[in-house]
Amino acid sequence: MDIPTLTTQLVPFLAPFLPYLLKMGERAAEEAGERLGAVAWEKAKALWGKLRPKVEAKPAAQEATRDLAAAPQDDDAQAALRLQLKKLLQEDEALAAEIARLWGEAQAAGATVTAAGNRSVAIGGNVSGSVIVTGYKNKIEYGDMLSAYSPLPGLLTPPPARKYVCPQPECSYTRRLQKAGGQPGACPHHGLPLIPAEQKARP
Repeated sequence: MDIPTLTTQLVPFLAPFLPYLLKMGERAAEEAGERLGAVAWEKAKALWGKLRPKVEAKPAAQEATRDLAAAPQDDDAQAALRLQLKKLLQEDEALAAEIARLWGEAQAAGATVTAAGNRSVAIGGNVSGSVIVTGYKNKIEYGDMLSAYSPLPGLLTPPPARKYVCPQPECSYTRRLQKAGGQPGACPHHGLPLIPAEQKARP
């Protein structure tokens, strides 16, 4: 896997874990495992354990990491860390190979991020005002979208959301956008831009 593709997939995966990875500790680990999944948490720790020394040695990378930990869903913060990680991996071929190996293991183990708990949203990109649908036996997490929604008199339900999917034929990742003009973002598993469901080729 080339480095740009690797960082494009890696940063959205790591983003929701960074607040916990930066503070670590037993309590942080327990909370991360409950909210984001135990398998994914272990893979995120392994990846960050390899990246952390290089990140801490570079002030720009440190700043990008702190910014993303403060706002894991921010597109600009993700782009900033993606750029810094790309530079680090391009400078260290051995580290790039190790990160690619660990990421491959994480994917093989099905280490995906699953939102759990009140206000939990675990996905790369800006998901403000969105409905997120992930995994087998899909469960919709409305988060703040419904709590902030104020229907007009006579309207009992929010306006319909548009369904976006990963263009990869075998991928079942789905995201629904409630906000008009919102950006669907990319599939966290394949790093591909999401497309309207009606545009996906049928097998």
